[in-house]
Amino acid sequence: MFTGIVEEQGILQQCIETGLLISARHILQDVAEKDSIAVDGICLTVTELGTDWFRVDTMPETIRRTRLASLHPGDHLNLERSLLANGRMGGHMVQGHVEACAPILSTREDGIGLDVVIALPHDLRSYIIPKGFVALNGVSLTVVDVWADRFSISLIPYTREHTNLGQAVEGMLLNLETDIVGRYVARFFQSAQFNQ
Repeated sequence: MFTGIVEEQGILQQCIETGLLISARHILQDVAEKDSIAVDGICLTVTELGTDWFRVDTMPETIRRTRLASLHPGDHLNLERSLLANGRMGGHMVQGHVEACAPILSTREDGIGLDVVIALPHDLRSYIIPKGFVALNGVSLTVVDVWADRFSISLIPYTREHTNLGQAVEGMLLNLETDIVGRYVARFFQSAQFNQ
């Protein structure tokens, strides 16, 4: 379980079909092999590590469902260690189970914020609501508005400085995970209607 509060931006060193090699410092202070790290919002298992790098394996389903296939060495990745039971819940409950990869449709400066409009995959439309939670590249964000085929968020300066969402441009692909509580509620009502 994660919170969507990014701890560090790592640098992708190597990206092959079966795994990633990522350089990092801060998050490795108390990480061991077999621990989970959210990499751009994807829950991945550390399989090997050094003092300033770690390796994770990637399955074909992970490649199909996320933006990993579009990455290149040198790209910045949002990193978060799994939540400690005695830690603060600063964002929202993030599982690291990316549901879709969605492109940015537009960006617009709005005072100190950056408004970002993102395509809304058809099968996730019932899970995204105004003022609800969404995780984009592992970052916990509040949904500003929702339309039939898109939704918007607004990025504060801190998020732009400390995550790879600061590089947001039209066409950039984002890993998207909807709110788990919302998914369960929607599933409950769908099942109740089906069983009537």
